[in-house]
Amino acid sequence: MTAGRSADNGLAAVCETLKRSDPNGERIASVLRNTIDQLYDGQRTGRYRWEQLYKTEKTHCGTLVEINLHREFKFQDGTLLDYCIAEMEVDCKYTQELYGWMIPPEALGHLCLLVWAHDESSAWKMGIIRPDASLLGAKNRDGKAKLNAAGRAAIDWIFENGILPPNVLLQLDRTIVNKIMGLGSGQKRINELFRNTLGHRVGRGVVATVAQQDDYMKRVRGNGGARTALRPEGVIILGQFRAHCEIAEKLGAPIPGRGESIALRLHPATSGDKQVAIISGRLWRIANSDDDIVPGPKLARPKNSKNSPHD
Repeated sequence: MTAGRSADNGLAAVCETLKRSDPNGERIASVLRNTIDQLYDGQRTGRYRWEQLYKTEKTHCGTLVEINLHREFKFQDGTLLDYCIAEMEVDCKYTQELYGWMIPPEALGHLCLLVWAHDESSAWKMGIIRPDASLLGAKNRDGKAKLNAAGRAAIDWIFENGILPPNVLLQLDRTIVNKIMGLGSGQKRINELFRNTLGHRVGRGVVATVAQQDDYMKRVRGNGGARTALRPEGVIILGQFRAHCEIAEKLGAPIPGRGESIALRLHPATSGDKQVAIISGRLWRIANSDDDIVPGPKLARPKNSKNSPHD
């Protein structure tokens, strides 16, 4: 517990409530990922970068973060400010520019929940502060002000090094993204996406952006989707299912999170190989760049996945 929390019982109570509700910050990270994707609206627009948004959309992001956190955690409505958490009035402030929060006059003396997320670096933070005039810089016409140096130092970080679920389109070379997006059908774009993102987590928002179709996740599955198209190339696509996560862990690959997929090119393994998984009764490992391409294994249908066909 920092000096700020120990000296402010209300602040400490809000911090503890949030940590208890989301110990690792996974729910907050998911809200931020989904909110940014909501603004991109990639399924209809094909956008995937912050600079592609209109100025009004960027301004609206803070409101959406406030609303979506409210829905996720079912906070009570505040009387004066956005939320009531642990019987304390709390104002939610979001910025895409670190330390860019604008504190309004009505929030002075109350608690401000400070949220920052940056898609390109896959990072986010959440802190809390009870601002007063000594912690603020010059006011604008509306009486709002940013935190000064003392204010920044006074932030009580709840999550200081949060990892945002990745937007894999930002991790690819722009020429590759342009090639993918230039293909003539949603299925071809999805196939090419997974060919170029082996070993990377691919979120639903990215799939929607690339497919630009109503049933975009169908383009990932078997029965004609990417799982079917890429299997002859030795590629399997794992999802969020427990059995798939276990395969990813055994192979030493990133584990798909909620709504994520990961493509891996495999090669038959021997008992002497490390990081292997038994799939369809045979040992497999992640393929090396110099391995011959062989058809990949069929993935068994996970339990409770009637609407998620595989091979």
